[in-house]
Amino acid sequence: MKPLLFLGALGLLLGQCGSKESAAAGPQSQAPGSLRELAPFPVGAAVSVSLLQNNAAYRQVMTTEYSSITAENAMKFGALHPGATTYNWTDADYLVSFARQHNLRVHGHTLLWYNSLPGWVTNFQGDSAAWENLMRTHIQTVVTHFKGQVQGWDVVNEAIDDAGNLRSANLWRQHLGDRYIDRAFQYAHAADPAALLFYNDYGHEYSDARRNGILKLVNDLKARGIPIDGIGLQLHTSSNISDARIASAISAAAATGLRVHVAELDISMNPGRSAGATFTPALAAAQKVKYKALVQTYKALPPAQRYGLTTWNVADADTWKRADCACPEWPLPFDDSYARKPAYDGIVEGLQ
Repeated sequence: MKPLLFLGALGLLLGQCGSKESAAAGPQSQAPGSLRELAPFPVGAAVSVSLLQNNAAYRQVMTTEYSSITAENAMKFGALHPGATTYNWTDADYLVSFARQHNLRVHGHTLLWYNSLPGWVTNFQGDSAAWENLMRTHIQTVVTHFKGQVQGWDVVNEAIDDAGNLRSANLWRQHLGDRYIDRAFQYAHAADPAALLFYNDYGHEYSDARRNGILKLVNDLKARGIPIDGIGLQLHTSSNISDARIASAISAAAATGLRVHVAELDISMNPGRSAGATFTPALAAAQKVKYKALVQTYKALPPAQRYGLTTWNVADADTWKRADCACPEWPLPFDDSYARKPAYDGIVEGLQ
């Protein structure tokens, strides 16, 4: 997940309640020839609520191609809870209503992150008990508000640093200690016992240190009986990361026994960040091969562990990567005009 530059068992149909086990049913397909029809697991995108409201082509792709939806920013702490006693539900409620109307599963992103925090939190003064109350109140208020409507949550996001240790530049850890992660999951579970709870992080495919630290964290949570159901692999990856590395990351996550969510997928085709790069037919073909290989690996997981694939936004026109690198980028399955790219065909072939 990236800051505001932009970032199963299968999910329940939105509006259905019930146990976590019933999440295996998944959304039903409606558009012949679409990803939501072809995939045996949810396929979705993280979305901008503004684009969903104002861009007809964007909205059309979401309603015809996908069976799952994630808020790019609308459910982050700063967006939902801008003041100590103020919650702003407008955009997130719109997204949930849209999902209900179009039969999309909703994945919640994210309850606790060291980034995208409002000033009242970063400037908060209080002892550990006050910080605990702040964290608990936020998590339980948000999860309760969406109870029965959001099928899974990224409870804690990016708690591991590049060395594979718990991140030190993290105000939650600084004020609440290492076990703040345990309690975040416990508070979320108490607020909605039916929701599937995930730990979400990046770097699985390119850093052994990050991957090992993430896997140690989630396995330790499981061993202590913390209510964690899944692991999110962001997979903001690129053309210079081998298919074998990506496959190894997915397989290692599955080895935890948890559900696996490819949670923020995009494949950069300009990893050198060249300002003069162009999207050639050769690059398009190479991207198709990478999407196909990734989807084949994911499809080979045990069905009960396939929570779904989520791209980070819908089309190249909307990617966070262009702003991040100030360079040309084309990381998604749809082009600037919302037409299917060869990458889309790669996903389809990977599903066959």
